[in-house]
Amino acid sequence: MFYDRLRQELTQLQSDGLFKSERALSSAQSAQITVDAASPRAMVNLCSNNYLGLANDPRLIAAAKAALDSHGLGLASVRFYLWHPGPSPEPRG
Repeated sequence: MFYDRLRQELTQLQSDGLFKSERALSSAQSAQITVDAASPRAMVNLCSNNYLGLANDPRLIAAAKAALDSHGLGLASVRFYLWHPGPSPEPRG
C-alpha cells in the first residue's frame, strides 16, 4: 500500500515535469562542468558549493593541507559544548 502510493506520487511528479533526475558528471567538479559525455557541453555548476571553482584552487588546497598539519582533523566534541574561538591551543607539557 505504501509503495503503491509512493509509485503513484513519483509518476505524478514525472508527468507534471517536477521530477529531477540526477545527472552524472563527465568532468571534474569545478565552476564549469560537463554533464553528458555523449554530447558534452560546458555548463556553469550552480548545484554545489563550488560554483566559484575554488575547491580546485591550488592556494586553497595548500592552505587546507597546512591547517591539517598544524591543527589536525576533527573535534572531540561539537563546539556547542566545548567552545573555543579559533584553533585549539597547543598541548601543555
